[in-house]
Amino acid sequence: MFRLNSLLPGILLSTVIYLLADIISGFIGKQIFFYDRSPISTVLLAILIGITVNNFIKIGETFSKGINFSLKFILRLGIILLGIRISISDVLIYGSVSIPLIVICIISVLLFVRFSIKHLNITSEMSYLIAIGTSICGVSAIVAMAPVINAKRGEIAYAIANITIFGMLGMLIYPYLANFIFDGGENSIGLFLGTAIHDTAQVIASGLIYEQQFANTKVIEVSTITKLVRNTFLLLMIPLFAYFYNKEKNSKDYSTKGIFPLFVVGFLLMVILRTTGDELITNRGLFIDPSLWDQAVSQLKELSVVFLSIAMAALGLSINIKELKDMGYKPFVVGFSAAAIVGVVSIITITIFNKINLIL
Repeated sequence: MFRLNSLLPGILLSTVIYLLADIISGFIGKQIFFYDRSPISTVLLAILIGITVNNFIKIGETFSKGINFSLKFILRLGIILLGIRISISDVLIYGSVSIPLIVICIISVLLFVRFSIKHLNITSEMSYLIAIGTSICGVSAIVAMAPVINAKRGEIAYAIANITIFGMLGMLIYPYLANFIFDGGENSIGLFLGTAIHDTAQVIASGLIYEQQFANTKVIEVSTITKLVRNTFLLLMIPLFAYFYNKEKNSKDYSTKGIFPLFVVGFLLMVILRTTGDELITNRGLFIDPSLWDQAVSQLKELSVVFLSIAMAALGLSINIKELKDMGYKPFVVGFSAAAIVGVVSIITITIFNKINLIL
């Protein structure tokens, strides 16, 4: 009960911001522009309102535990439920295409980081943190990597702030940029968002922004699959970095236990549930009325969007503008360059894949 009481203020604040964003988005679309769909998405407004509240109202520590809970567990629950929108065939198709794309992006970032250590005069610890945060999965990768290379607390905070600002910019800009570059090609856009944006929460937000702005549900599905495949590369990259960096400091003692994101398993179980239900209930008419199954799937889809939107409000509430201002310019340059390299390499690679018909 004590723990629940400590979580409720932050969860309720995140929920209220999501509901307020939804009301404002609907009002702008229907009452001002007379559109069926608002030109400003609910998710984008939730993030911006959250940032405003955190930086100008100073909400205090009372809300922090619930905000962190929303950003961690409610986000993961939303991602798990997102699996109900996807079939196993989708995972196999887009997962197989995303692997070579992800590998190319990772190699590009690592080569740049080696250059930055030599020529930009920043610490190797900072470079490694920015590299893995940019190429794999943002803050989670930085936190997992930090003990491997004995990174200082200031370096960790610096790298997280760096990843946050450029991931946030990508989250806000890339849905519109990708739609223009790939001419509305949903599979290419989803692959780009899943590889070019840093953090899982940011990828989900960009996918939701695209869905709400362009009335396309496929992009978030493809970007989610791509990002979750990308996350699993932690299993390879953390031990690899541990070997190179700590080979003389008991690197073999470093454990990868706990690195693998378990919500990926939940996501895959929901994919299996959707595929099995469609086959047995919709196609064969077994167990229950197909209309009931369709209704259940529809409700789970809506619930996933609600959970993800609440998590995005929490994301806005967790962003401190002052911390981002306090960053020095050299790691800032490295972070910007790494983010730009990932984006450019992703665009070029996807364009090549399209020309050789690797992407449907």
